[in-house]
Amino acid sequence: MAIAADPQLRVGLFYGSSTCYTEIAAERIAAALPGHAVELLNLAHTPLRTANDYPLLILGIPTWDYGELQEDWERAWPQLAEIAWSTKTVALFGLGDQEGYPEWFQDALGYLAREVRNRGARLVGLWPAAGYRFAQSQALTADGSHFVGLALDEVNEFERSEQRIRAWCAQLDREFGAG
Repeated sequence: MAIAADPQLRVGLFYGSSTCYTEIAAERIAAALPGHAVELLNLAHTPLRTANDYPLLILGIPTWDYGELQEDWERAWPQLAEIAWSTKTVALFGLGDQEGYPEWFQDALGYLAREVRNRGARLVGLWPAAGYRFAQSQALTADGSHFVGLALDEVNEFERSEQRIRAWCAQLDREFGAG
């Protein structure tokens, strides 16, 4: 007989992905959180307002070109106002290209963090900025020491992503439980 997952451990993992890299990262993150019931939700097919159904959220957003939102996120952006953020614990991850777009690395991650924080979400999952090579980012904390979520660069540092995902998910496991 299967044991039902604790409803407090339900995680809605919403992502937008044009080139499949964010989708693959989302799948890897879900697999690295075995103690949680993670549901993968592609914004191309799922309205963001369904985030209201989950106590814990992970939001994945790539930065396009010169600090732009990915098209699924751009379409979903107005739905941010329809979510009860003050009842949510939220972790964020982003994909970007620190060498090709060093002035805009992870900017969409920063835009999303600002929106959900300003709407009352409890953000978890800060990630150290040390070891990355970029010029500027909207996704840095005020002191510049951390990103507001996991920063992945599948173009230039693909080989580092698996270790980063494992470490970040172990951190999330602790932070989600600290609710």
